[in-house]
Amino acid sequence: MTEPIFPCLWFDGQAQEAATFYCSLFEQSKLLSTDPLVSLWELQGVKIMGLNGGPQFKITPSISFFVTCEHDEEIDALWNKLKEGGRIYMDLNAYPWSERYGWCGDRFGVTWQLYKGRMDEVNQKVVPLLLFSDRNYGRAEEAIQFYLKLFPKSVSEGILFYGEEEETSKGKVMHSQFRLNQGVFMAMDGPGNHDFQFNEGLSFVITCNNQEEIDYYWHNLIADGGEEGNCGWCKDKFGVSWQVIPAILPTLMADASKRTAVMQAFLSMKKFDLETLLAI
Repeated sequence: MTEPIFPCLWFDGQAQEAATFYCSLFEQSKLLSTDPLVSLWELQGVKIMGLNGGPQFKITPSISFFVTCEHDEEIDALWNKLKEGGRIYMDLNAYPWSERYGWCGDRFGVTWQLYKGRMDEVNQKVVPLLLFSDRNYGRAEEAIQFYLKLFPKSVSEGILFYGEEEETSKGKVMHSQFRLNQGVFMAMDGPGNHDFQFNEGLSFVITCNNQEEIDYYWHNLIADGGEEGNCGWCKDKFGVSWQVIPAILPTLMADASKRTAVMQAFLSMKKFDLETLLAI
């Protein structure tokens, strides 16, 4: 796997609209490609996919995008645009961990945590943050270690635990930062009652160079309680959704003479069978 892991957002026909909106918010951002099914864009070096999958799944706050801002003007501008038509989970305010922080959902259902801090402590503007709550509460550290072992070129950049003063949360992960295949991720345990879980609304795409890589990620992700899905989708034991796809798939789909046959073939698959696709 040479391409970084990247998030995929599930929309009901709004992928291109969402892509255009997000690219308008961040400098050094651009729309990479778009068609009726898939839009690809980049926010300051972070690739994101939007999939028009229909009404079946809704994005939940279990995975949000953590954005570090160094100036009040930037965080205020992002906050005012993102919260419009959306939902506020924690108002933009001063908190013990930041002089300025807010958590909101935008009008497409994507959630954002805006944080005033130093970019040199994160080195990635937009970072996926996984919240382990309800039945997954207390499993953030286990998940971090699982992902660090699974992906090459991965390293923990620090885990902050709740202290003695937090009786119900003692020893749970307050915040963590780590790199998977060079991309920055964050995770935390979420105490309290939450009415959301990980689901297919936000998944992570693993682009594989060969069948060996496809087999490796697929079998390890579904082990110990994970689930197989269709068309390269699967869930790990924590319920986080992944897409394990061959890097050559866009090339195969670009061939008009083979596109329909290729699509029909992989729609019948769970794990991708690269040999079958290449034989078409």
